[in-house]
Amino acid sequence: MKIVKNTVVACCQVAPKIGDLAFNRTLTERAIRSAAHQRAQVVVLPELVQSGYVFNDRDEALSLAETTEGSTLRLWMELARELNIVVVGGFCELLGGGELANSAAMIDPQGLRAVYRKAHLWDAESEIFSAGDATPPVVETVHGRIGMLICYDLEFPEWVRLPALAGAELLCAPVNWPDGPRPLTERPAEVVRVQANASVNRMFIAACDRYGHERGVGWVQGSVIVDADGYPLAGPAEEGGEQILLAALNLGEARNKRISARNDLHQDRRQGLYG
Repeated sequence: MKIVKNTVVACCQVAPKIGDLAFNRTLTERAIRSAAHQRAQVVVLPELVQSGYVFNDRDEALSLAETTEGSTLRLWMELARELNIVVVGGFCELLGGGELANSAAMIDPQGLRAVYRKAHLWDAESEIFSAGDATPPVVETVHGRIGMLICYDLEFPEWVRLPALAGAELLCAPVNWPDGPRPLTERPAEVVRVQANASVNRMFIAACDRYGHERGVGWVQGSVIVDADGYPLAGPAEEGGEQILLAALNLGEARNKRISARNDLHQDRRQGLYG
């Protein structure tokens, strides 16, 4: 498979409306088309962008859930084919037996390539969703090997390590980072963790946050695209709001895990000491 040297990745920081599926589909289509118009080849959308995040209860989430054959993923598949791009976005997934998952889909011109179900549920999510138990997928695309996980998953180094060891060159993370207090001079801890995860794995990471307020919850608005050394290539933007972050990545750099003449981040692991 031919690997394209430079891949343009976009994070579309938008504000979905809780409960308004038609609005959210229109919103994501506009964002995807805008990113593709700016030559993006991989487009990342926020967590639960299809439905909104702050559900009143499980019944509301159930009323908004879609299967992988629902209208939202069909739209994303049509756009991926038309625009010749990869789309990664979050949705409230209806599973068998009426169970729900906080999920992300990876779609390319071939169709639906993978679905990931969030394994680490944040706060009240556990009252609505069933936690996923499958490791983050890594998909071979025309641009390289792309993995995905969701938001709170990024706070577990062991979980992020799995797609890195599976050969992911780019990790796409739809997120909804609730805003909280921090020292005025400090960056959001969520962004710092993305940088640390990228650095210790020598893997590009694109984390796409949302903006606005939803039922009293504000968001960090910290979308960021980070290189394999852990340095931001795009974002987080100081002004926040709706925006499309773009960065051109040489994903082949993530295949090199060497950090000195004698050190390799993967080969130097001493698993026998870790328990």
